[in-house]
Amino acid sequence: MKQRGRHRRRRRGRALRAFLSGAALALTAAATMISASQATVADDPGALKPLTSTAETARLRLTENLVPSADLRRLAGGMGQPVGVTAVLAGADHTLRGAADCTSDEKQALPVAPAATRAYCWNAGDTAGWRPGAVTTSGDADDDGRWGAHRVILSGWTGPGGAVGERGLARVAFVDADDLDHLSYTWVLLAVPVDGGRDYRGLASHVSGMVWYEDKLLVTADDGDGAALYVYDMNRVQRATVEAEAIGRVPGGWSAHGCRYVLPAVGSYRLGGADGTPRPGSISLDRSTVPDSLVAGEWTSGDSPGQARLWRYSFSTTLGRSGLLAADAAGRVPAAEAYRTKISEVRGVLSLGAHWYLSRAADDGDGPGGLWRQDTDGARATRCGSEGGRTCWSPRTESLSYWQETGEVWSQSGRMLFALPLTSIDRSLD
Repeated sequence: MKQRGRHRRRRRGRALRAFLSGAALALTAAATMISASQATVADDPGALKPLTSTAETARLRLTENLVPSADLRRLAGGMGQPVGVTAVLAGADHTLRGAADCTSDEKQALPVAPAATRAYCWNAGDTAGWRPGAVTTSGDADDDGRWGAHRVILSGWTGPGGAVGERGLARVAFVDADDLDHLSYTWVLLAVPVDGGRDYRGLASHVSGMVWYEDKLLVTADDGDGAALYVYDMNRVQRATVEAEAIGRVPGGWSAHGCRYVLPAVGSYRLGGADGTPRPGSISLDRSTVPDSLVAGEWTSGDSPGQARLWRYSFSTTLGRSGLLAADAAGRVPAAEAYRTKISEVRGVLSLGAHWYLSRAADDGDGPGGLWRQDTDGARATRCGSEGGRTCWSPRTESLSYWQETGEVWSQSGRMLFALPLTSIDRSLD
């Protein structure tokens, strides 16, 4: 039986109230070691500027390309019956350490203010050479906060590249979050079917953005084939049968670069090739819109003369298109709205109501970063220290993910996975 989330629209559960109780972790040691004047973020960026011209919004239009059903059936026929998320969690063979067992160096990746109320660190031996990326949860997948009977966190990582210009592989940690005092996980390799479903290749892309919506996982892509987003079906996780560094069909079965499971893509979304077309650097889910929407942020360098763009796509409400974006008969997906922001080097992006939350790294690349809340009326940053400095956030958070049922924002930086209430972010704004 397929493991499916229970899509209870706009339901506010009560079962997780106890899940949120408890005092905040004592994770503010890093604040005493970092001066608010070490690095500065941009001056007040002001209000968001709406993009309304057809020429500007046309650059944001996606084209949907789904993998033929016959290819997926052929791959499943060769690899064996797909397994569900529950089976993957049952095979969790790694454990995250709680905050008390994390080193002071690891905790340097946590926000200075507001402080994280949950924090965990990944094992160095398990993540050495891999770069942390996006986070999404079963709070994105279903608004009751669960996938089937489980609470789940997905953590994206990118491996080291090989030859010059070669991108690293992408893998996702499936984290069993039923007991937040004991998180366990296992690795799943992201792949792309090739040769008509007779084989697959690894997704060679930095996982800077990731959203699990209904039964689909959408992942940002930059692996050189023109895709802006890849789409994965969470009901199509496949077991690897050979433990080897190779990827795909090998003598004796199927290999996933040492991972026990592999998730093959079921589709992709591509942007046009016109000059000035932005590529999504970070994505997240916004349940405050009707229909729910995928929001995206463009990464721009600090010395870029242009302004970064923020935009959103509506999710489809058509029967049989669960988790896919709202496309017309030709597969075209227009942006539902778009803005420009003066904030550069945007890492994580989150939108709720009229507000957009944007994280960015510090100007010097080493100290704490900044977190802004911006809308069409203006912008405010989180503040910390006696002088009210704006460099209070985690150094490099690739994504921000809002768990609606618990009211928490999840992210990761360095080897730290952490969460804090959205209300604490709003209270720290000045």
